[in-house]
Amino acid sequence: MAKKIVCFGGGNAMTKAVLEPLKKYPVGISSITSMTDNGGSTGQLRQDFGILPPGDIRRHILALSNAPEWKKKLWTFRFGNDVFACGRKGHNFANVFLAGLEVSLKDYEKVLDVAHEFMEVKGRALPATIEHTQLCAELLNGAIIEGESEIDIPKKHDPSVKIKRVFIKPKAKAYPPAVAAIKDADVIVIGPGDLYSSSIPCFLAEGMREAFKKSKAKKILVCNLMTKNGETNGFSVADFAKETEKYIGCALDAVIYNSEIPSKARIEENKKTDPLVIEPVKIDAGLDNRKFIGKNVITNKGSIVHDAEKLGKLIYSLVQ
Repeated sequence: MAKKIVCFGGGNAMTKAVLEPLKKYPVGISSITSMTDNGGSTGQLRQDFGILPPGDIRRHILALSNAPEWKKKLWTFRFGNDVFACGRKGHNFANVFLAGLEVSLKDYEKVLDVAHEFMEVKGRALPATIEHTQLCAELLNGAIIEGESEIDIPKKHDPSVKIKRVFIKPKAKAYPPAVAAIKDADVIVIGPGDLYSSSIPCFLAEGMREAFKKSKAKKILVCNLMTKNGETNGFSVADFAKETEKYIGCALDAVIYNSEIPSKARIEENKKTDPLVIEPVKIDAGLDNRKFIGKNVITNKGSIVHDAEKLGKLIYSLVQ
C-alpha cells in the first residue's frame, strides 16, 4: 500500500521543492496550506468579495495537477495592469476562478471539488481552516503586526525587531478533512517556506496542534536555505526546528538542511532579485546526525533555491 504523505506550507517554495517532485513517486499526497494571505490579488479579492484567500491553495492545486499544459498556463495567467498595495500587478486567473466559485456556490467544499476536477489533481489540496481569519505577529518590543503581507514584507514596522509569536485573529477551527489527513498520514513534511508567514500559520487553527500530538506519522522538517529579514534574522538550523516544534506541540523526527553553502558572489546576486533574503541558515555545531540530515539539496547555480529532484529523492528515501 502506498505511503500517505501530508505536506504543509504556503507560497511557492514548498509547492515547487516538495509537492511537484513527490507527485512523481508512488505515494498518496495531501497538502495543507494556511488561509491567511491578504496581499496582492488575493487581498483585493478578499476585500471586494469577502471570500477566503485563494492565493496559496491555488499554488497547491497547480503543484499537484496532472492537467494538460494549456490548463496550467491558464491557471497562472494574470489579467490587466492593476497594481495592488504590495506592488504586484493584475489578478491571477486561478484566484478569480476560485473567488467566482465561492461566491456562486456558497460552499467551499464544492469549490475545492470543482477546482480539483478542473485541474486533474493527484491527491488533495486542503486548507488549514475555512473560517475567515487574519495572521498577526507580536514583536519582542510588544508591538502587534496585523496581516500576513506586512509580516512577509515589512513596510510599516522595523524588521530588525524579532517576532515573539504569531497567532490568528479571530480564532478559527481547523478544517476537519485536514485534521483527518494528519490522523491518517504515514509521513508529514513541513516546509520549506517563510517560517512565520507561510509554514507556522498552517498550525494555528484550533485542533491542528492536538492532531499533531496524536499523530504517529514520521514528522520531517525541510529547513529553509536562507534567513529572511523581518522573520528569521540570524536563525540557525536548530532555531528553525525549535520554533516549528513549539507550534506543532511535539518533536520532529527528522530535519533536512542544506550542507552546501553557496558562494558569496551567488548570495549577493540572489539579493538583487530577493532583497529580503539575508544569508545562509547557520549550521549549528554538534547536531545529532540521527535527526538532523545535512545534504546538498541546493541547485548548482542561479537563484538560491532547493533542487526539487534532489530533495524529492531524499524525502522519498525517508518515507521508505
